[in-house]
Amino acid sequence: MISITEWQKIGVGITGFGIFFILFGTLLYFDSVLLAFGNLLFLTGLSFIIGLRKTFQFFFQRHKLKGTSFFLGGVVVVLLRWPLLGMFLETYGFFSLFKGFFPVAFGFLGNVCNIPFLGALFRRLQGTSSMV
Repeated sequence: MISITEWQKIGVGITGFGIFFILFGTLLYFDSVLLAFGNLLFLTGLSFIIGLRKTFQFFFQRHKLKGTSFFLGGVVVVLLRWPLLGMFLETYGFFSLFKGFFPVAFGFLGNVCNIPFLGALFRRLQGTSSMV
């Protein structure tokens, strides 16, 4: 059984608020203050969930440096009040960082989803991506 600490529970809440502020800032025509606040909350929550050491180990692996530089560069660009460019950089960095996770997520959704078309689509998407 996995034990979840109080810090991890707080981190899930902070990360959730970060995602909310990022989505809300996007809906309000890329409001730079909401996006910057959401980015800071998301990164802080991630650090609370997996710890500072593991967060740095995840972001600064040799094969993930390109994605990390685009993601963190996008955060800095949003903080400098260029929200549209910053979000494009962050999105590219996010997909570059988590590309190994997408096949696992699609496989899980394909098994959980009981809708025939979506289940087949998720299983097909699971097979097209490579684990790097």
